[in-house]
Amino acid sequence: MSQVGVEPRAPKANAVGKASGIMVASMAASRLLGLLRDTFIVSHFGLGNASDSFTIAARIPDLIFMLIAGGGLSSAFIPVFTEFWYTDRRKEAWRVFSVVVTICSCIALVLIAVAWLYAPLMVMKFGRDKPKEVIDMAVLMSRIMLPAQFAFLIGSVMLGTLYARKQFLAPGLAPNVYNIGIIVGASILPTFFGFGIAGVAWGALCGAFIGNILIPLLVMIPQGIGFVPSFNVRTPGVGQFFKLLLPVIVGFSLPSMVTLVSQYFASPYGEGSNIGLNCANNLMQAPLGIFGQSLALAVFPVLGQFFAEKRMDQYRSQLSKTIRTVFYLTIPSAVLMYAAAPLIVKIIYGFGKASHDPEHLALIANCLRIYSIAIPAWCVQPVLMRGFFSLHKTFKPIAWGTAMTGLFILLCAGIQAIQFGSLAIPGATALGIYALPWATNVAAILLVIILYKALEGEVGKLDRLGFTRTIAKGLVSTVPMGLIAYFGSLLVQSQGKLVSVLWFMFVACVAGWAYYYVTSWYKMPETSYLDKALLKMKLKR
Repeated sequence: MSQVGVEPRAPKANAVGKASGIMVASMAASRLLGLLRDTFIVSHFGLGNASDSFTIAARIPDLIFMLIAGGGLSSAFIPVFTEFWYTDRRKEAWRVFSVVVTICSCIALVLIAVAWLYAPLMVMKFGRDKPKEVIDMAVLMSRIMLPAQFAFLIGSVMLGTLYARKQFLAPGLAPNVYNIGIIVGASILPTFFGFGIAGVAWGALCGAFIGNILIPLLVMIPQGIGFVPSFNVRTPGVGQFFKLLLPVIVGFSLPSMVTLVSQYFASPYGEGSNIGLNCANNLMQAPLGIFGQSLALAVFPVLGQFFAEKRMDQYRSQLSKTIRTVFYLTIPSAVLMYAAAPLIVKIIYGFGKASHDPEHLALIANCLRIYSIAIPAWCVQPVLMRGFFSLHKTFKPIAWGTAMTGLFILLCAGIQAIQFGSLAIPGATALGIYALPWATNVAAILLVIILYKALEGEVGKLDRLGFTRTIAKGLVSTVPMGLIAYFGSLLVQSQGKLVSVLWFMFVACVAGWAYYYVTSWYKMPETSYLDKALLKMKLKR
């Protein structure tokens, strides 16, 4: 059955600003819920084999998501659907939607079925040298979670219709509902229904379908949705969709592959290696979501408008300003995480069974310190990618991302050959699993340098002097905040959780203000944004 609703008038400027705020808040909430999700898992199941089994199991569904370019479906679909929708061709828009959903559904179902059948073989590849009970549980959980990929893939197209119609609430809820499902699966299902670690997988499955299928449907149906199953690839717009999607399908960008690759190489390092590396990586990615992706999302439409209007001077100015802001915000974030890593890990993961495992908590803290070095690079990367996308160029950034993924794999393989294989070097094993975060940093920093140079080749020179000043002054300004965070965190190492949380909040605030005052003394232009925010708060009072 098909029905087509009437679209309300385009939102006013303040409504668009509000929508952007919703997305920024949603991304921050998603990152925080992701950390809380990990907290519940390690609290109930510890930092050993049980948590390793879930971490390994999640890699199989992730692989399906990447093979069908799930992360790129929405980006390729939105411009096609938008073009039809806002040129009074809404029936054609729904025809494109119908064909894309039908074809993607079939591809997803086939891949899910194949992965379900070969799950034992795939899990054994990711879970090298793990005990049989870990492998068996990972196979079970991967099979439970595989259908969730259908929800993610088809849901991304459904959510794309809402993005195109300037509706951001439901898309903002989707990842948060998914994380809430995992939290419920880690806490309630094992405690009251005896599911064990498998409850986490069931929670992930339910959260995926509720967040990515049910919620979008509840929003779309009252407004009107036109869907008729169709394989007509000659439908106008379908060819354009697959043309936009092709670079994402053939490419394997570093940000999307780094967790998958890291987990493959983490397994040989023993019990708790998979969950430990995963927890450290998730902590490192918190600033990426709060600062990097949020600012990239905010600047994307502005860059697109400047490019469309051929105002390239303003394009370069806005892009440079955004990159400087990212550096200004993420350099202190990296220093804070490095200086207070043990306390941060204790606050986030030191609960329940995990609290009795100081060895693995130390492993997470040490990995976090290594990861934190490249936080500014990780956060600048999505801004540079949006720079390319605003120029309607997708091949070049994906190609370089794929090249860096290949380099990252070679680095990891070389590290393990030196540590365990035919190229074994005496003493190389001392670095252990910490070699993997270092390899991640090398690939991430190289990728940003290459993307930056390539983007300058497209749009002209950016504000190199401004970047140098921001980075140099930012690093100097973090010295007092780093000392405050480091020595302040040492004072509560033996204290309880509540004292540790309250003290960390106090130390983080003091360290943050120290950074702000030093950068103000340097008269860094980026401090003006915080000044304006503080002024608005005073005016509201």
